[in-house]
Amino acid sequence: MPRKLLKKYLPDPRTIRENKYLKIFGTLLHSPELWHFSRYSVAKAFAIGLFCAWVPIPFQMVLAAGFAILFSANLPISAALVWITNPFTMPPMFYIAYKTGAIVMGVGEAPFEMELTLDWLINGTLLIWKPFLLGCFILGIICALIGYFGIQIFWRWHVMRRWKNRKHAKKHGKASSSK
Repeated sequence: MPRKLLKKYLPDPRTIRENKYLKIFGTLLHSPELWHFSRYSVAKAFAIGLFCAWVPIPFQMVLAAGFAILFSANLPISAALVWITNPFTMPPMFYIAYKTGAIVMGVGEAPFEMELTLDWLINGTLLIWKPFLLGCFILGIICALIGYFGIQIFWRWHVMRRWKNRKHAKKHGKASSSK
């Protein structure tokens, strides 16, 4: 796996330890296994981050960090992946979650118009909360599984390719020196 590339774009452990929202974990953030870039810790981190991205709560990073600590996953990757859900992607993602939940529950799509008011937030969500949360859970599980197994497969492919390239280079290096 391109560890240098991952390390280049992820924050360093000190930055994460000093994050005001993650300070609630205290010395748990000092565990070295949270900072390793192994196939298993990165695969678990992808599963955690992608699952938490579908959880419709504020401060998803805190949830992802808690799961990373619980499951000994790479913490920076877990926390960074929740940013898939951002102000631009959230409306289509959550609409897809609602549609998925409505299909699974066998209920029709409830007609509603979204308004940015407290009244709509309280009353409008009463119409859609069950299929919405079910859809978020289903899509979170699916994305977590795809992320976990996708990283496992990609990591193995990358290692096998590097071995093959080394073997090929070694073979051709010896062949050219014997001439």
